[in-house]
Amino acid sequence: MKGIILAGGQGTRLHPITLGVSKQLLPVYDKPMIYYPLSALMLAGITDIQIISSPDHLSMFRKLLGDGSWLGISLSYAEQDQPRGIADAFLTSADHIGNDSVALVLGDNIFHGSRFGTLLQQATQNVEGCVLFGHPVREPERYGVGELDERGNLVSIEEKPTSPRTNLAITGLYLYDDTVVDIARGLQPSERGELEITDINRIYLERGEATLIPLGRGFVWLDTGTNEALMEAGQYVQVLQHRQGVRIACVEEIAWRMGYIDREACYRLGSRLAQSPYGRYIMEVTQIDQSEQEYGISRAAQVLT
Repeated sequence: MKGIILAGGQGTRLHPITLGVSKQLLPVYDKPMIYYPLSALMLAGITDIQIISSPDHLSMFRKLLGDGSWLGISLSYAEQDQPRGIADAFLTSADHIGNDSVALVLGDNIFHGSRFGTLLQQATQNVEGCVLFGHPVREPERYGVGELDERGNLVSIEEKPTSPRTNLAITGLYLYDDTVVDIARGLQPSERGELEITDINRIYLERGEATLIPLGRGFVWLDTGTNEALMEAGQYVQVLQHRQGVRIACVEEIAWRMGYIDREACYRLGSRLAQSPYGRYIMEVTQIDQSEQEYGISRAAQVLT
């Protein structure tokens, strides 16, 4: 399965702080925002990932992430000169996707929860049709909303409904089979001139090939597109990391725990950042004494689930 991180747009809801930098490079507490969606794909076992952004911002992402080899993964980049809707990502990355299935995650979305990595790894195996993830929200009229029947089958998808049938918002993480590029090519632009992801999801639904996995209690989904949401996300990460002693979306540690790099390589990555608490954390977790193996396994479980 290939991966795509959509990190385009101008971040207009965050102006003026995004006038000179991509929104997805803003800090969410102690790390760049893009680390969070990147970590989700890495936890899913996806190692061939393309980042889509505007021409003005791509050089910044390349400087931060390079080709991904330091994490044991492959990163490539594609330009989107102007926002044309989420579904346009499949046309922009058509060559990257090829004949594979694909996971698309929005660059300003943060996911966290117990056994999230395990859930993703299971969901990405042999994707047929599309797999969506739903999360209960307080104001569902602001989102695409999915409705499940008593058997847990997805029966309807509504985009920003005035009278939502449920409070289950469809998050910014989507899994599709190898037909999604052809579906995207056949879409008609909306009144805003954009290719809507909801239209793709409805086509799969009409085929009987759409599944929605609810992320209920124990899961957190954050959209960091506003000043308030960005602040709340930073506070959430700060509190959780302080209490648990583990770092959310530490891509270096995830790369090691997933087996993409070895312990020594992970330590070296931390040593380059040794002047920061983030770097010192990486160095510390890779130096857990072997006599504390049981504790080490417990810590790994927190990182990978």
